[in-house]
Amino acid sequence: MTQQTKPNDPNQSLRQDVRLLGRILGETIKSQEGERTYQVIEQVRALTKQGRKDELDAAEVIQSMKEILGNMEIEEAVPVARSFSLFLTLANIAEQHHRIRRRREYLLDEDKPPQRGSIKEAVSRLRKEGKTDTEIFETLSKVNVELVLTAHPTEVKRRTVVQKLNEIGEILQHRDSPLLTENERLETEEQLKRILHEIWCTDEIKRRRPTPMEEARGGLVVIEQNLWEVLPKFLRETSSDVEEVLGRELPIDFCPVRFGSWMGGDRDGNPNVTAQVTRRVIANARWLAAELYYREIDLLRAELSMADCSPELREIVGDAPEPYRAFLAGVRAKMGSTRDYFAKKLEGGELPEGEIYESEHELRNDLMVCFRSLHEKNSGPIANGRLLDILRRLSCFGVSLVKLDFRQESEAHTNALSAITQALGLGTYAEWSEEQRVEFLIAELENPRPLVPHNFSATEDVMEILETFRVAAESHPESLGAYVISMAKRPSDVLAVALLQKDAGVSPPMRIVPLFETRADLESASDTMSTLLAIDWYREQINGAHELMLGYSDSAKDAGRLSAAWALYTAQESLVKVFQDQEIHLSLFHGRGGTVGRGGGPTHLAILSQAPGSVNHKLRVTEQGEMIQAKFGLPGIAHRTLELYTTATLQATLSPPAAPKDDWRAMMTEMSDVACSRFREMVHQTPGFVSYFRTVTPEQEFGMLNIGSRPARRKPGNDISSLRAIPWVFAWTQIRFMLPAWLGLGTALQHQVDEGKLSELQSMYKEWPFFQSTLDLIEMVFAKASKRIAQHYDGALSNHDQTSIGNILLSEFDASKRLLLEVIGSEELLQNNPVLRRSINVRNPYVDPINLFQVELLARLRNESEDNERLHQALLLTINGIAAGLRNTG
Repeated sequence: MTQQTKPNDPNQSLRQDVRLLGRILGETIKSQEGERTYQVIEQVRALTKQGRKDELDAAEVIQSMKEILGNMEIEEAVPVARSFSLFLTLANIAEQHHRIRRRREYLLDEDKPPQRGSIKEAVSRLRKEGKTDTEIFETLSKVNVELVLTAHPTEVKRRTVVQKLNEIGEILQHRDSPLLTENERLETEEQLKRILHEIWCTDEIKRRRPTPMEEARGGLVVIEQNLWEVLPKFLRETSSDVEEVLGRELPIDFCPVRFGSWMGGDRDGNPNVTAQVTRRVIANARWLAAELYYREIDLLRAELSMADCSPELREIVGDAPEPYRAFLAGVRAKMGSTRDYFAKKLEGGELPEGEIYESEHELRNDLMVCFRSLHEKNSGPIANGRLLDILRRLSCFGVSLVKLDFRQESEAHTNALSAITQALGLGTYAEWSEEQRVEFLIAELENPRPLVPHNFSATEDVMEILETFRVAAESHPESLGAYVISMAKRPSDVLAVALLQKDAGVSPPMRIVPLFETRADLESASDTMSTLLAIDWYREQINGAHELMLGYSDSAKDAGRLSAAWALYTAQESLVKVFQDQEIHLSLFHGRGGTVGRGGGPTHLAILSQAPGSVNHKLRVTEQGEMIQAKFGLPGIAHRTLELYTTATLQATLSPPAAPKDDWRAMMTEMSDVACSRFREMVHQTPGFVSYFRTVTPEQEFGMLNIGSRPARRKPGNDISSLRAIPWVFAWTQIRFMLPAWLGLGTALQHQVDEGKLSELQSMYKEWPFFQSTLDLIEMVFAKASKRIAQHYDGALSNHDQTSIGNILLSEFDASKRLLLEVIGSEELLQNNPVLRRSINVRNPYVDPINLFQVELLARLRNESEDNERLHQALLLTINGIAAGLRNTG
């Protein structure tokens, strides 16, 4: 019983799992690659561990490893890099499983208080703050979190490998059973050996770029394999806890968390996402939903063998001896027809005839006939089993699994309208003033006649935009989410989408969500929305509620993390006030990524540190690629993630953080300006910076790798502004420098220290959740960074003319870290988070050699006169390994 080996050491079981996986991996490498390769791996591992223990020998260690790796042929070196990458991935699995194990151990200990972030703990905390049980219950009943799944443009592992890795997590969980016999335990080791051999012998790298359709299908895997089962268990436990602590029963359609998707709908800068792709993605989601419900209804029909039923059900089935089975046979047949219909629609074949389930309401009505009958006949325990689970899934997933958002850049709509106005002889829409645009748009929105001529023809891009709106018009509303406008800057950007929806016949129209991304757009967002809400036509259309999206990625790329964080915070404050004054309910959609540089961080902390009033029952958040697997890849982790989103939203609604003091606000504004100025001075204004960035990081190689359907750049060009935020952050993360997260911070903090405000900064950190969470996340970034590794990239890849840029950045890195520690009152990084510090320290010796190997590969690739596919694949292995070691990278 591994969990009982050393009860006073909570990490003993984790160490045992890691040692077991490491031993089996070593045996696998020996058998597949030979003793010599295994010994080289051990030599490299010993060297890196020595370098980490003794900083004085670090340069010597790096030089020794350079010699080892530099003298290797590519065929010999690949398994060395791959071994470290796979070990880090296995360590991640073991850590995730250990989180589940520790949670179970905690819940089994009756003497411990409720776990932080649980329903019971949240209720206890809110009661202590003076909230009544009625307030808590009513607020919880309204909690509405939507997690929007997005593609993973930095994922290189094939889905088949990910599935095998998930199997390892399941085996580790099985090994924790205290009832396993010795033979059964040995069998689990044999299973692990088989799976690791399968992984090692499988080509784990994608050989071609995934299509948007493949990305969309991959995104639904986590629902099919995990969330489909986890969701009803989570709701069952939540309902039970609420009944226990509040003495009230949640309604059966209570579901605080739902799911949306951007995969197959996000066409912003991705020419591969076409109207036809979107049409197929919607059909695929409907097909999978029908397949999953069909299986459940079939199992439910087998269970409900009872003969007695309600008059309502009897009237439907007549004298059938098994009324529930007779009734559900019809439900199953209709669901089968639904499945077949969308299968044909997906294939593009002739659509079959037959009645299908169009909406959630139709299926719920049928199932509720059985639910009411069972309760009426005193069979509540039966009704509250599989049948209730299906009803709860229906509340979460509907009949489409996810609601698909569409996203497009505002300029694309402007171009489409310009083509239309030119065809109508009205001039060029793009050249009109904002007042002219709004006047034209409102007049057309109020005009019942169509805008686009029947025989209208334009460029392929414009026709594609119009066809996208036609796809929305032909799709069932329950398959559609929001229409997100990226780079939204003015009211006409929103009204343009409203007009294009109206002309295409989208009814009811998709809700329109402007996305404010740059620092300037965030600062003007409240003025933009005030102007828009002053338009009578628009105000009547929104029915007292509005959603806005805030962009974390592009704001940070534009101004730096510290400045972006403050711009996002103040934007939320000003927007909350605008909508409160207008008595309109505001919902915020947070476009966060996995990294700190893109708004990433612990879920609970992120929600509880938002601006007061910005979380009002409702919250939308993007969950991107790797974070989908990290948060939902294992059932136990998925359950905890759903719980944390629910309780954090409850707490942030009922007990938001206090507004900052005026002095703190002034200091933060000043720091934001200083940090932004420094960030832009270096990134956007320093001659040679772009060239330096592209030289010392693997950014220019990303375009050659099959890691996403979307191009790395929105538009052609070599400047930072044309580069997407994800590869910008990902490239710096690969070299362990994480520049987007910290650049500008040191300058801003030093400015305040020079003015004698160190103690005030320390008070801000202790008492203001927003400032504390901002610095804590940057502290984590510094802990994962490695100056000496970044220095090695600089020394090995940059040229003489770029040396000064590297020296400046490395010096600023040190200064920023020193000032951060001074403000948070710590002598070393993560002093107050020993669990995370240990996790990072354990990983570093395994990430270091992958970084050194990547430098060697980049140098070889750039010196090759011809394209070398093997070098590209080896580079992918290093990218994957570094990402696995650092975890939140995309």
